[in-house]
Amino acid sequence: MTIHAEVAPHLHRQLNRIREVGCRAGVALNPATPLNDVCEILPEIDLVLIMSVNPGFGGQEFIPYSVDKIRRARLMLDEEGSGAALEVDGGINRDTIASVWQAGADTFVAGNAIFSAPDPKAEIRALRSRCGVTV
Repeated sequence: MTIHAEVAPHLHRQLNRIREVGCRAGVALNPATPLNDVCEILPEIDLVLIMSVNPGFGGQEFIPYSVDKIRRARLMLDEEGSGAALEVDGGINRDTIASVWQAGADTFVAGNAIFSAPDPKAEIRALRSRCGVTV
């Protein structure tokens, strides 16, 4: 279960509650939210979700400066020795997924790219191939 840091005044408490109900705990960060908002609670996080568009609706264009944020998030997680997943959501498609993967993301949300494709299974294969995954 993932909660947006921007709406969680007591993020540590909320992450613990998510775990109490039997879920893994994730934190989502909007494009303008700094990574520093989660650096103190990294040991409590199972997933960091970098939003590469402003939340609200599908089909938005990927915000290019997100790649640097993803790279810095990967470095922060690695320095902490965290096993948390690094997920990216927003504008993920054939043109953006490779740079996001190379920056250190390991989990992707590609809703519009997949669900608007004539052949969703083929689209998933194409996205995976851009990350070096053969299917």
